[in-house]
Amino acid sequence: MKAPVATKKEHILEAHGDRRSDPYFWLSERENPEVLKYLEEENAYCDAVMKDTEAMQEDLFEEMKARYKKDDQSLPYFFNGYWYIVKYTDGKEYPAFYRAKGMLSAPEELILDVNQLAENEKFFDVGSVSVSMDNHLACFSTDNIGRRIYTLNFKNLITGEYLQDQIANTTGKAVWANDNRHIFYIRKDKNLRAFQVYMHELGTDSSQDILVFHEKDDTFDVNVYKTKSLKYIFISSSSTVSDEHRFIPADNVLADWKIVQPREDDLEYAVEHYEDDFYIITNADGAFNFKIVKAPVAHCDKPYWQDVIPHRKDVLLEGFEIFRDYFVLEERKEGLLQIGIMSHSDGGIHYLPFTDPTYTAYIGLNLEFDTDKLRYGYTSLTTPSSTYEYDMKNRTSVLLKQQEVMGGNFSPDHYVSERIWAPSRDGKNRIPISLVYRKDTAKTSATPLLLYGYGSYGHTVDASFSSLRLSLLDRGFIYAIAHIRGGEYLGREWYEDGKMLHKKNTFYDFIDAAAFLCHEAYTSPRHLYAMGGSAGGLLVGAVANMAPQLFNGMIAQVPFVDVVTTMLDETIPLTTGEYDEWGNPGDEEYYRYMKSYSPYDNVERKDYPNMLITTGLHDSQVQYWEPAKWVARLREMKTDNHLLIFKTDMSSGHGGASGRFESLKEDALEYAFMLKLEHKTF
Repeated sequence: MKAPVATKKEHILEAHGDRRSDPYFWLSERENPEVLKYLEEENAYCDAVMKDTEAMQEDLFEEMKARYKKDDQSLPYFFNGYWYIVKYTDGKEYPAFYRAKGMLSAPEELILDVNQLAENEKFFDVGSVSVSMDNHLACFSTDNIGRRIYTLNFKNLITGEYLQDQIANTTGKAVWANDNRHIFYIRKDKNLRAFQVYMHELGTDSSQDILVFHEKDDTFDVNVYKTKSLKYIFISSSSTVSDEHRFIPADNVLADWKIVQPREDDLEYAVEHYEDDFYIITNADGAFNFKIVKAPVAHCDKPYWQDVIPHRKDVLLEGFEIFRDYFVLEERKEGLLQIGIMSHSDGGIHYLPFTDPTYTAYIGLNLEFDTDKLRYGYTSLTTPSSTYEYDMKNRTSVLLKQQEVMGGNFSPDHYVSERIWAPSRDGKNRIPISLVYRKDTAKTSATPLLLYGYGSYGHTVDASFSSLRLSLLDRGFIYAIAHIRGGEYLGREWYEDGKMLHKKNTFYDFIDAAAFLCHEAYTSPRHLYAMGGSAGGLLVGAVANMAPQLFNGMIAQVPFVDVVTTMLDETIPLTTGEYDEWGNPGDEEYYRYMKSYSPYDNVERKDYPNMLITTGLHDSQVQYWEPAKWVARLREMKTDNHLLIFKTDMSSGHGGASGRFESLKEDALEYAFMLKLEHKTF
């Protein structure tokens, strides 16, 4: 079967006196039957190219699925008089939500069975479930398209009846006022930006809902939440580099909203409440790695902020949790996460001990104030996800739940992880790389290695366990994560040095990490693979143009690859809110810089690696046409005979297929693609 050839239709885009030819611009016409026909042709071609791996894909799917515990449940947590549990049942794709009053041994009450709601749906997602303070009502949100546009629904938990109240076009989050009659929720604008907060009174039509806050600056999004103390409801308005928070008492929906601190350029902050004070994590006063301050609720703007945890140049402060007698810090030092416990009584701090060379640790779900017990999570490349309960007074830990790996003889002792440091081309930095492989896997130039990267928005990809990944490790692969600039692995400056007019550092770091792995004989270009999704797909696309000779194969998941065109189009979801990350191409300096790395704009007539590119037709974050156009241009320009296959999920969005197991088919396809290139069989 021949590869599809997209029709070229001349289209010129002009900006700053620059003319760009975009003959595949027409692929953005979502309702055009010709577009849908082309996507289906690409899907058919992908299936044809990968037909010889169908049995392998099925085996991989069943193997991955077998590692899941079929009848499983979440770790129960206690809140407002009830224990809450989420359960999965063998043979069913979706969870069911339960609660038990007072004690875990009490009879379980079904809150919501998502399997019933998802019947006859190709895609289905429940965004959130929240229960009123009197425990009588539940609000839950649903999306059956995949564009992350949710409808709020209500259920009477006493009678089991669904209320007539229904609210469309929301972010999916709802916050109950303490009167059990009002909820606050967020609407999206035509570009899917969260921009308005409304208040709904149960029993009334949603057309009568009251607009509480309208964010008019299109570079800001809004959020709504309740403090851990349950005493205040907050609206946060945030851009990439600035925040503003306003609040009312949770028991007085008619109160005037009060602003904590008016927004300022480059001032970031987030707020929690304890007793008479607000505790605030912020980068104020040059605290680029953040600090914690407090201020009285009655006088909470910046002149009243007092340092609680000062700024430290070598420690990134990522979060905190407040208890009656303790203050818990989530920090990052030299790339590794640590959890510190500070006593309110004496201010002394001690840290939980972690020994793996690379890992993830984080503060878990802790809804109670009056307790000495801290729930925290831990995982590493060799340790399944685990939740512990730590006694902050006696300094002892108890394992509450660990992910079970079924269907085989998995043991952490079969694998080894390490962290190495690659030199960067500028000679000023070292790039951390986390790796995992079987102990019996030899590190040679013939060893296949999958290198994963992201590197945007300050998001850090930490070393964590994946039962799916075992299917690669057990077939002789090494898996590696490049902790590149654009994330915050080495602090806030690591992020700042990988964004805006420094964005190319992200790509250079990934290339330098790949070259180092080859130099150190962990692998070689013949056996090296790259993977990244969304902004990580941009990374893969840019690297494909810059250093195609380093890789045998690349997998770009829902990739952001048409950077200039997207960032110039303010009607596309998320664009205006992205200016502080990528820059505004309305400014010629940013336009020229973006154009110099945009994957779609830099495809050249040369050899490219084997490539698998995926997307979702209903993706609301990276529109399907970006990878579609990119594939079309690659087909036109590349001079090699390497594989180039493109798969569109016609019924999902940015997160892929819904359900517990359906998405595993996507993973099986990606793994089969690499194994096919390695000429590996079962």
